[in-house]
Amino acid sequence: MMKLIGYVGTRDLSAIKEEDIRCLDVINIAFGQVQDACVVWAGQSSRPALERIRRVHPGVKILLSVGGWGADGFSQAALTARGRESMAESAAALVTEYGLDGIDIDWEYPGMALAGIGAHAKDRENFTLLLQAVREGLDAVGSGYLLTIAAGGDSYFTRQTNMGEAAGFLDYVQLMTYDLQGGFQKVTGHHAALYPGACSLFDACADKAVKAFLEAGVPAEKLVVGVPFYSRKWEGVKGGVPGLGQEAETVGGYGPDYGSLAADYIDKNGFTRYWDGEALSPYLFDGSTFISYEDEESMAHKVRYAGEKGLGGIMYWEYCCDGTGTLTGFLRRELDREAAHESI
Repeated sequence: MMKLIGYVGTRDLSAIKEEDIRCLDVINIAFGQVQDACVVWAGQSSRPALERIRRVHPGVKILLSVGGWGADGFSQAALTARGRESMAESAAALVTEYGLDGIDIDWEYPGMALAGIGAHAKDRENFTLLLQAVREGLDAVGSGYLLTIAAGGDSYFTRQTNMGEAAGFLDYVQLMTYDLQGGFQKVTGHHAALYPGACSLFDACADKAVKAFLEAGVPAEKLVVGVPFYSRKWEGVKGGVPGLGQEAETVGGYGPDYGSLAADYIDKNGFTRYWDGEALSPYLFDGSTFISYEDEESMAHKVRYAGEKGLGGIMYWEYCCDGTGTLTGFLRRELDREAAHESI
């Protein structure tokens, strides 16, 4: 049975709708941090929200996600046996203190200082050693605790890690198959395409990521495809309609979230929605501004893809970006429909 996993910010735990809580298999709380080789999380004020979530859906798994873009401390902690042990002990202590179901590691990224974080030549091997330590730390305090990671959605992540070995300590690997184009390019394109589009100058897409992790030795059933609830936006696009694969004056910075897109952008205020039948992704263009985003149509294709490939499910970032309150329920229905189809 494929899982539906949602990242929810600590500040947003109390705002999750009851119907969405029931739809989710796993909630990843964003974020705990690594400080002096210890996992820390200011979660005291979240206790009432956690208790409410448990009442509404006793079967949901709640994990503390540690890290995020620009979060430092991983490389330094993983460098020594004592650092890894300290991180494992502190993670297990937080899990037991708050009655959580496990830990999600979001190290962005081992072996790379791109986000201004520490990096070391030994990150590749130390990444696996750190996961082993955290796995053993969780097992030491009880059975059934989950250990997961969020992984970069392209082959650069598998080149910087030993995912075949690391997968043995993990329950599943969540592929961040978004931000695949935009932040460093002035060429418009899809930031979360399922397949490469005909007009794309870059081949990063969910299918490429899945293949890279399979080739690296991660079992298909442990792979989870990520979808974004936000957009990437290019301005000053040159070349006219339809705007895809064209040079812009800006790189593709973060654009409106899905709630704002639905309210003010999708076929509104001069923007036209286009569909790339090869990438299986939508986009918006008004003649000057290009917006790459995901909607129900493209997400449905990702669910079917995950089912066809025998993957572990769908993950999204992040809950607060859907002001329409529709996407979590939609993904749940699509996953259930895919499960029913597979059982026929």
